[in-house]
Amino acid sequence: MKFLDTAKVYIQSGHGGNGCIAFRREKFIEFGGPWGGDGGKGGDVWAEAVENLNTLIDYRYQQHIRAQAGEPGAGKDMHGANGDDAVMKVPVGTQIFEEDGETLIADLSTPGQRVQLLRGGNGGFGNTRFKSSTNQAPRFAKPGQLGEEKTVILKLKLIADAGLIGLPNAGKSTFLSRVSEARPKIADYPFTTLAPQLGVVRVDTTDFVLADLPGLIEGAHEGVGLGDKFLGHAERCNAILHLIDGTESEIVKAYKTIRDEIEAYGQGLADKPEIVALNKVDAIPQAALTKKLASLKKACGHDVFAISGVSGDGVPEVLRALAKLVGKKRTADKKAKEPKREWRP
Repeated sequence: MKFLDTAKVYIQSGHGGNGCIAFRREKFIEFGGPWGGDGGKGGDVWAEAVENLNTLIDYRYQQHIRAQAGEPGAGKDMHGANGDDAVMKVPVGTQIFEEDGETLIADLSTPGQRVQLLRGGNGGFGNTRFKSSTNQAPRFAKPGQLGEEKTVILKLKLIADAGLIGLPNAGKSTFLSRVSEARPKIADYPFTTLAPQLGVVRVDTTDFVLADLPGLIEGAHEGVGLGDKFLGHAERCNAILHLIDGTESEIVKAYKTIRDEIEAYGQGLADKPEIVALNKVDAIPQAALTKKLASLKKACGHDVFAISGVSGDGVPEVLRALAKLVGKKRTADKKAKEPKREWRP
């Protein structure tokens, strides 16, 4: 399935049904009077976050969403049927914006979360509603209200516990394929990954979702390469695993290039917990490896893991460190959601 994380959709709620003008005329009923029913209400437009979806590709081909109009009223004081609602099924993590792309309408971050985007028009009153002692035979009814319409922008930010970042060919896809059942494309040329890939990682008794984001390059925050398009998916990650290609000659420059892009992008990415790992250590002589680890540790200011996505060296230690950060964040979120109890003697 093709990955799509942005879509522009025109939505329209249903029009209300018209009220009916009718009179009761039956044998042996001397004074029939008005008998027209009300029109039905138009359908609403809703957006609902559902599981087992990770792309907005459906809205590439269905760019117009319309709710059903209400049925008009009928004689015998019969109410018109209400129109069916239109429900947009979107992946968890979808944000809905106004047409300007900046005004946020809703952020659907939990499964089953629903939000009403447009309300359907009310049905018009039939002539029965207007009968009175001074107007015993009203010959008019109200038309149904028109539905609403607007254009919205859908933006998907994948929800993952941890994100893989790094320059192209840092070995992110290889790492993801080793630690999970995900099977991303792996090749010996840059920009092999053209869309985020998700994999479920199990470490001891902890499960978490790891996202492989397409390679970043210098100027990604300004739209260079693919980084600007996919950096938003890292905003919801609880931790970041930064992979550095150990076979490069300037590993410190590679690290600082990615950090500069993250800080320039903003949105709180620079403040997220980061684990730095020097990858492909199986292809580096021991003497050179020691120097590279020391220089990289000095540049980032904390310990650096030495791993190999191919041989598996050091991978369990990195995963345990990631699981620890993810677990700490989950505990903090759980405590924040718990209602505060007032102290009573």
